[in-house]
Amino acid sequence: MALQNAKTFLQTGNVVFESNKNISEIKVILEKGLSETFHYQAFVLLYDFDILVEIVAKYPFQKDGGNHAYVIFVESESVFEELVTSAESVNEGIAKGDTVLYWKVPKGESLTTPFSKLTAKAKYKSTTTVRNINTLEKMLE
Repeated sequence: MALQNAKTFLQTGNVVFESNKNISEIKVILEKGLSETFHYQAFVLLYDFDILVEIVAKYPFQKDGGNHAYVIFVESESVFEELVTSAESVNEGIAKGDTVLYWKVPKGESLTTPFSKLTAKAKYKSTTTVRNINTLEKMLE
């Protein structure tokens, strides 16, 4: 698949790899390969390693044992703006990043808050993904 030194992380769907191809080319290759192999429509969000480092470094909330620390990656600018607007109407720990949303949510409530229910809608499946900051930090090691 034109990827070198691929490394997966747990069973999260996160992969770090090297390639000489640009992100747009890799996205097409991965989505096609995953869709054909596993017989479902695969959606892949890709980020350059240096951009991922910056996103993780800018997590604005204090991490603590009572909350999950998440980054919501959003591929579409219009979806990003829609989610930013929606985040303003809920009383949750959400902060706007340059191209991501940062989310701090109490443990045990990740699937039940108003914002989590919003982001789980099918219309966002192809353009968003939520990742735990701890997993992202492991990817950067």
